[in-house]
Amino acid sequence: MRTTLFLLLWYAVTHPLSAQDGDSLRVQVKGFVDSYHAMRTQRPNDWMSSRSRVRGEISVEKGNAGAFVSANLVHNEIVKENTGLQLRETYAYYSDEHWDLRAGRQIIVWGVSDGLRVTDIISPMDYTEFLAQDYDDIRIPVGGLRMRYSRQSWSLEAIAVPVTSFFILPTDAENPWSVGQIKIDKEPDKKFSNMEYGGRLSFYLSGIDFSMSALHTWNKMPVFHNGIGTYHRMTMLGTDFSVPIGQFIVRGEFAEYIDEAQQTFGKQNINKANSSNALLGMDWYAGNDWNVSAQYSHKYVASGDHRNTGIATIRVSKDLLHNTLAIQSFAYIDVTNGGVFNRLSADYAINDQIHSIIGFDYFHANNGVFEMYDDNSEVWLKLKYSF
Repeated sequence: MRTTLFLLLWYAVTHPLSAQDGDSLRVQVKGFVDSYHAMRTQRPNDWMSSRSRVRGEISVEKGNAGAFVSANLVHNEIVKENTGLQLRETYAYYSDEHWDLRAGRQIIVWGVSDGLRVTDIISPMDYTEFLAQDYDDIRIPVGGLRMRYSRQSWSLEAIAVPVTSFFILPTDAENPWSVGQIKIDKEPDKKFSNMEYGGRLSFYLSGIDFSMSALHTWNKMPVFHNGIGTYHRMTMLGTDFSVPIGQFIVRGEFAEYIDEAQQTFGKQNINKANSSNALLGMDWYAGNDWNVSAQYSHKYVASGDHRNTGIATIRVSKDLLHNTLAIQSFAYIDVTNGGVFNRLSADYAINDQIHSIIGFDYFHANNGVFEMYDDNSEVWLKLKYSF
């Protein structure tokens, strides 16, 4: 398998053009090479990240059927165990006017939120470097089957994931993003009764898009019971909507997590309770290449002390120099505990293929999810060549 993936990546780098065999076989190859390096702005001013990779993506189609493979060849100077060949997505598909079927390792995205998880809980997250990386790189593909039937004004999607994937949490003390030495129970047995399954019904109407979804799944982030991270079944019932209003787009999601496991201490069995999760967001396309987005997500747990937690995001972006320079600030705000993580970046397109990006990640928190990263503010540089 590793030899085959290496040859696919080598082909992607050396054959960056599409090819066709007559009118039936279609081959498309693309990808990129990037290098990312970050340094802590506080003492000891050490390296927070230093990694380079080659991404190769190959799709082969014949008629309505095809296959897609995506893989990374990575050198990571800080997290050395991540050096090597990494399979990302690999699936076969069939697509026609109404049907879209995919089987294999793939990223599945639900909902309308930007960087927050309410109904979008199928593909878990890789927290090897927490949120200090591109959000698309944090998503972990899952091995499963997705079927979607579409008409002009609606679509119906069904998914089945026989073997569940879970969050990746770094525990190596050499990693600046380590969560420390934690104990996590084994993942659920790989058997048919433990599979994930669900569906989503979406409507695309004049003036509004909305969806309803249901998913029988697992908590993808370990929930700690007497100091040990555990995984448990839960059911999600959700809905989302998106409404354009002039220069604005209003977005929202709501999900009820039924029998969600809760952090529990001093009890023989873990506590389970229903939780209500709601998100409201707004995007403002102000003109002159300005974009402003804001979201607020709230969680209410209907058990014990009836806990309420909230997190917000704010994104501000502006294109300059005839759209060759993109300035952006994207911030997570822990409303409950007062913490903040803000990523400021400037992306300069030297040409259509080469980008140079510089940025500053700012962390500040005394409690909550960002507390352990309070000393992790960093400056970073990224170079990217796309082919």
